[in-house]
Amino acid sequence: MSLQPRPWPEPADEIATAVRGMYAGRRAPLPVVIRDELGEVFADEAFAVAFADRGTPGWSPGRLALVTGLQMVENLTDRQAAEAVRDKISWKYALGLGLADTGFDFSVLSEFRARVAERGLEAKALDLLVAGLVDKGLIKPRGKARTDSTHVLAAVRDLNRLELAGESVRAALEALVAAAPDWVREVLDVPGWADRYGVRVDSWRLPTAKTKRDALAAAYGTDGLTLLGAVYAADSPPWLAQLPAVETLRRVLVQNYLVVADRQGREVITMRDADTHGLPPGRCRITSPYDTDARWGGKRDLVWNGYKLHISETCDAEPAATDDDDVAAAPPNLITHVATTDASVPDVAMTEAIHAELARRGVLPAEHYVDSGYPSADLLVSSRADYGIRLVTPMLADTSPQARAGGGYGRAAFTIDWDTRHAVCPQGQTSASWAPAVQRGTEVIVVRFDRQTCAGCPVKAQCTTAARTGRQLTLRPRPVQEALDAARAEQATATWQARYARRAGAESTIAQSVKVTDTRQARYRGLAKTSLEHVFKAIALNFIRLDAWFNGVPIDPRHTSHLSRLDLALAA
Repeated sequence: MSLQPRPWPEPADEIATAVRGMYAGRRAPLPVVIRDELGEVFADEAFAVAFADRGTPGWSPGRLALVTGLQMVENLTDRQAAEAVRDKISWKYALGLGLADTGFDFSVLSEFRARVAERGLEAKALDLLVAGLVDKGLIKPRGKARTDSTHVLAAVRDLNRLELAGESVRAALEALVAAAPDWVREVLDVPGWADRYGVRVDSWRLPTAKTKRDALAAAYGTDGLTLLGAVYAADSPPWLAQLPAVETLRRVLVQNYLVVADRQGREVITMRDADTHGLPPGRCRITSPYDTDARWGGKRDLVWNGYKLHISETCDAEPAATDDDDVAAAPPNLITHVATTDASVPDVAMTEAIHAELARRGVLPAEHYVDSGYPSADLLVSSRADYGIRLVTPMLADTSPQARAGGGYGRAAFTIDWDTRHAVCPQGQTSASWAPAVQRGTEVIVVRFDRQTCAGCPVKAQCTTAARTGRQLTLRPRPVQEALDAARAEQATATWQARYARRAGAESTIAQSVKVTDTRQARYRGLAKTSLEHVFKAIALNFIRLDAWFNGVPIDPRHTSHLSRLDLALAA
């Protein structure tokens, strides 16, 4: 398809007249409000790179972006969204369609998502919406923001390693049969393959006996090697090895199998044992042949296969406000960024990336409220130095044995003199050495006290249990350590705890996204399409909040749950 960017048409006269008549004196539906207040929010030019400039004209990508956002608002399938374009007068109004316009085939939405994802334009729609809201003054830079994450289940079944091996072979066979059926008939003739791979591996009960499971694992590995050997043979078409399912099978075999010699010196394939042979890191291991981006992740007592979603939103309204007029005058909290990663990525690895994206959109906050999973001592300093952001977050407590025991002398009991490069213990003794070092890739300063000094100390039992050495302190470089100490001291105050209550609203946003858009279940496969899905779900939540705001029913920031004035707004 080609694209010739054009301005969106104004709502047709017949549609506009009907809408004004139907909703005279009543609240207009969300699509009408969004079109009236935001206008052409998703311009075609922003998506031009994903389309050719010659060929059959395609449907307007800007209006398809609006359709996708409205689709997420109502949690519709592609067929239902295409039907809404044909049938709903409010959608026709928002899209500028005439009453007789039949819209498009539902497959156009899937093609639109694929084009946007392939060109790396997943964030473009949210970029456009945020820019428009900044222009309207509803999002103001250098305000306050908060971020939280939630788990997202991949759109595939959970497989154990045995099921993964068998299903990877089956998926590769299916791909080869579809791509080169004649080659499969001529080259592949292995007894038992039809029985083993005729149906999905996870559709029948695996054997419970260890010997039988080991035998089945060896059979899957042997079949996989046989299949790859045929594909990579010199007389096989080279393009067969480039099929995604074949490459996935190769990676699964490398990650889960070893070729070893038996007692007779013959080469046999065996499944890796985690304790004996080791396994690749979880961040690298494929969990499904149908979604090679999904990974296993864990958070507290939750383990899941899929992705992790980070949502950042404004939170400028004071949670302690008591005047309803102040609440009504405050702009709604709006989502400014979403980030999707595989489930193995820790929250702290995303803090810098989130700040960079907020800077790119021009909506950097002055204060960023996050939970203890996002910060590190280094980020306290770098966030302020690089972006002018103050992280408002609880820092993890001192983990030294003295601090964990709740008695004795923890690190905070020592006085650090950075200028003279020494520490003074509670008994007034001065450290004997001060040595910069690198521990696990992190710059530290190791401070040691003399063994003889500590041996004769009357309170040694409260300070250290070391018998051959004196007390040792591990510090971070001065700016980092001072920032960490200040943060730990401040978070113990009632003032800080009252201010940090602002972050609680992030849980409400997660709850709203789950209830309205079913965020915790991915619709699509692959990181790119899942990221695109989350962008449009964020847009949908913004649409809902803006619809309430424009109709004079804003979300009350004092409520930690979205099941309050927002529900009243949607029901009105």
